[in-house]
Amino acid sequence: MLSRTADNLYWLARYVERAEYLARILDATQRLAAVPTAHGPSTNEWETAVSTAGCSSGFFAAYEEANEQTVTDFLAFSPDNPSSIRSCFEVARANARGVRTALTMEMWDAINGTWLELQKFGSGPASREQLSQFLRWVQESSLRFDGSAYRTMLRNDAYWFSRLGVFIERADNTARILDVKYHLLLPPQEHVGGPLDYFQWAAILRSVSALTSYHWVYRESLKPWLVADLLMLNEQMPRSLASCYVHLVEHLDNIARIYGRQGPAQRHARQVSTRLQNSRMDEVFRDGLHEFINEFIDDNNRLGMQITEQYLV
Repeated sequence: MLSRTADNLYWLARYVERAEYLARILDATQRLAAVPTAHGPSTNEWETAVSTAGCSSGFFAAYEEANEQTVTDFLAFSPDNPSSIRSCFEVARANARGVRTALTMEMWDAINGTWLELQKFGSGPASREQLSQFLRWVQESSLRFDGSAYRTMLRNDAYWFSRLGVFIERADNTARILDVKYHLLLPPQEHVGGPLDYFQWAAILRSVSALTSYHWVYRESLKPWLVADLLMLNEQMPRSLASCYVHLVEHLDNIARIYGRQGPAQRHARQVSTRLQNSRMDEVFRDGLHEFINEFIDDNNRLGMQITEQYLV
């Protein structure tokens, strides 16, 4: 396969996954902002949403204050934000057009239909109810594309490069959600384990479709270390860091097998996966959750660069 084709497939999948992630972040922030003031002092949910998306510098260069209107505009509809939902779908469709013959008809219909339907929203919904409907539509559109890829693509290098993009992006997103909640969201006046803390953890789990899974696995009330365990080390959870790296190792090994050569990307992915498999949550909290996640994000970015250098340039 041409490196340009592999690159387009890889980034097509990453941008669709990123659009869904941003929709989930905005949906969770809406829920958090609706917490009654009786639960404690005002919190910084909208500024936290920008931090979670990794867009703080770009946001504050364009806006003075992080509030519902400015953050929603920047993360969802701004053409000046290269990581807004609108920009993600635009770049994803451009990548899809570049590899039209490598996609199945169902995949092309899903991404092209999403882009055409996006135009109907203009500069954004006029009410909170319409915004909620928009965010649900974004998630459904991403799931439709991901499902069409999973159910219709031939299991060859085109499919594997596409899935690499999905799981690199998903791992980064999950790590950032968890880190920002643990360190930025709870106001200093609030107590860990209090009503506000409980509601925030529930909103975070909903943002990654994991609240029901949490109760199935642990069968007890929400506890920060158990939420972290589910989203980091539990391979049964599709969005966990460990699950993402099980799939990354698998797909990289498939690529290495058909190309006849291992490389730095395969070795690094196995190292990160092994580290996650051998980690224990009590040790992670003792040594520092923030430090563990920062190291993981750095490792994940390094894997992305190694994949690029090894296959995409």
